[in-house]
Amino acid sequence: MKTLILGPTGMIGANIMQQLALQGHRARLLARNPQKARSVVKELNLDENLLEIYQGDITDSESLVKSMQGMELVYHAAGLPEQWFADPDIFQRVNHQGTINVMEAARKAGVSRVVYTSTIDVFQGKTGERYDESILDPAPKGTYYERSKQDADKAAVEALKQGLDVVFTHPAGLYGPGPTGSPGTNNFIADLINGKIPMLLPGGFPLVYSEDCAKAHIRAAESAPTGARYILSDDYYSLKDLAGKIKEIVPELKIPAVMPLWFAKLFSASGELKAKLIKRAPMLPAGQLHFLLWQAIPDASRARRELDWKVTPTLEGLKKTIGYLTANRMIK
Repeated sequence: MKTLILGPTGMIGANIMQQLALQGHRARLLARNPQKARSVVKELNLDENLLEIYQGDITDSESLVKSMQGMELVYHAAGLPEQWFADPDIFQRVNHQGTINVMEAARKAGVSRVVYTSTIDVFQGKTGERYDESILDPAPKGTYYERSKQDADKAAVEALKQGLDVVFTHPAGLYGPGPTGSPGTNNFIADLINGKIPMLLPGGFPLVYSEDCAKAHIRAAESAPTGARYILSDDYYSLKDLAGKIKEIVPELKIPAVMPLWFAKLFSASGELKAKLIKRAPMLPAGQLHFLLWQAIPDASRARRELDWKVTPTLEGLKKTIGYLTANRMIK
C-alpha cells in the first residue's frame, strides 16, 4: 500500500517509519526540514532507498495535497506535543488547523485511509479510576495543548462524517527508541540516572513503549474498522514508582524525594509568570503539572483484543530504553 507518514521526525512517526522499513515497505515522508528527516533516517539505520522525502508542513495545504498524490494510506502523526510556547495560539494553528488541512487534502487526493494520532487527553477520566474509549470529554480541557487536540479530534470526526475513512489512535506517554531530539519520557529517564532531578514531581502518567505504539498504528491501518478508536497504553505509574522501576535496573540510583503538591503549584505558577516576561519556557509548565495531576488510568483492552496488540513489559522496555539512551550518550 502506498503510504505517507506525516511527522516522521517525531517519536511516533519515526517508529512507524522504522517498523515499515524493517518489513521492507516503502513510504513517503513529509517533513518541514528534509535534512532533519534524513538525519533521523540515518540515526535509525534505515534503508534510504525505501523512503522518499517531500518538503512540507501540515499548515501548508499545498504541500499536503502534493505529497498525498498517489497515496492510499496516510499516518497523521504530526503535531506539537510540547506544553508551552510563548505564543499559545500555535497549538491551534498546528494541531487543530493542521488536522483540518490533512483531512481536506486526503479527500482531495482520494486517500483510502487516514490513521490519526490523537491522544488519551481527549477522553473523560477521573483521578484514580480507569477509563476507556467510550466517552470523549465534552468539556474543554485545562491546557492549550489539550484543547487543540480536542478540536483536532473533532475535525477528524467531521471528516469521518463526510466519508473519509479515519481510524483514531490515542497513545499514552511515550518512551523507548526513537529520535534523540524528541522530547518526552526519555529525558526524564536520562536526567534521573544522570542525577539532574533534585526532586520528583507529584502525580504520574501512563506509559507506552515506542515500538509497541508504532506496531499498533500499523495494525490499526491494516485491520481496524472505520472510525475505531484505540487507547495505546501499558501501565500507569507515579513518578516515584517509575523511579523505583528504574532503580531495579540501575541499583546505584538515588531516588529523590517527591516535591510537595503546594510547592509544585507555586513553583509552576511563578515560572509561568516569569516565562511570559522573558519569552522562555518555564522549568515546570502549568500544562505539564496539569497532566501529571490528572492521574486517571487508561484501559487499552480494546487494542489488545481487536488488534491482537501485545505490549512490552515495563521493566523490559526500560532496560531497552536505558541501553538505547546509553548508546546515544544521553546517559553518562
